[in-house]
Order: sequence, then C-alpha cells, then structure tokens
Amino acid sequence: MSKRKLTEHTTQSPSPAEHALTDEELLLCYRQTGDRGVFARLVNRYERELYSYLRRYTNNAEMAEDVFQAAFLQVHLKCEQFEEGRRFRPWLYAIATNQAIDAGRRNKRHQMVSLDRVGSRDQDDDAGKLADLLVSDAASPIDSVAKLEQAEWVQAALDGLSEQMRMVVHLVYYQGMKYREAADVLEIPVGTVKSRLHAAIAKLTESWDDTHINHE
Repeated sequence: MSKRKLTEHTTQSPSPAEHALTDEELLLCYRQTGDRGVFARLVNRYERELYSYLRRYTNNAEMAEDVFQAAFLQVHLKCEQFEEGRRFRPWLYAIATNQAIDAGRRNKRHQMVSLDRVGSRDQDDDAGKLADLLVSDAASPIDSVAKLEQAEWVQAALDGLSEQMRMVVHLVYYQGMKYREAADVLEIPVGTVKSRLHAAIAKLTESWDDTHINHE
C-alpha cells in the first residue's frame, strides 16, 4: 500500500489561498466542502514527517505505510469530531500512534535483537552517552540521537522499553515535541510524560549496564 493513493486523484498545485491556510483551517474546510483536493493538501503537509515517525516507531517500512494510510482514513472518518480551537498536529499524532499500536498488536512477528552483537569500542563509547543525550538540555538533541540511531544497540534498547515509555521517547526526542504536545497526543498529564521519560532513561541505562558493564 502506498501513501500516494491518498493524493493520486489530483495533481493540481495548491492555490496561494490554500498555502496560507493552517492545518486546522484545511481540515475544517474539508469537513465543510468535502473537497478531496483540500484533504490531499493536508496529507502532503505531513507525508514525510508522519511517515518518518511511523517508520521509527514500527521499525517496519511496510507497516509504516499501512499505518499512515489507516491514520488518514481515520482523519477522514473522524473529521466531524474535530473541535474548533483544537490543534491538528497532536490530534493527528494521537490517531497515528493508536493505529501503530493496533498494527503492532496484530503483527505477531517481533524481531529480537541482542545488544550483545555490539562489538566495537566506538559503539561502546556511544552507548555510554545514550542516557546523557536523551536527558540533555540542548536545544535540539534530535540531531545527536540521529547520528547514533543506525547502531543496533539503539534500536534494541528502544525495543526493550515498554510501549508507554517508547511512545514518549519517540515523540519528544525523535519528533521534537514539547512535553505539552506529547501530553496532548497521548492524552496524559505533562507530569506523566516527564515521569515516563525519566523511567525510560533509567531503563535504558540499566539495560546497558546489565548487558555490558556487569558482564565484563
């Protein structure tokens, strides 16, 4: 299934007026008019961003494609429920995250990757920095984490987190959301976002110590 199916009905360029519309205005316009071209503009705005999030979250390109489709299908079906004054981006991510969770539960094949595969000294050094990167006060920790995400131990460590902790890490550090935005997506208090993030850092550090330091 391809994301292009959502937008292949139109090849027209958006008008200057459509460019000026906010996400919320586009959705409300689609709800009022049923104009599929307007819906396509909305899909196009989030095609790369949301797919990237789903690709990381599911760790499966094909599943990410399917979830992307399912998420925007839900946007179409639930557009009448969207409340004026609400922000579209957290609402979309909440829908997409729920779809990803459902897809993951339906998929019985879970890859088991062992942190013991990591052998290089450079990766050992990088691993010691993981927790520091995640709790860093730097303006954009995403760039630092992105340099490490190809290492097997990063994905394995994230896969080892609970679903709740993993969602917070993905939203805050991979998507760059503020605590309040992540709280809106997950429909939980900001304090819960912070506590889950703290628990995730502790779990990652514990996993690394158990797998490497304690086995040396």
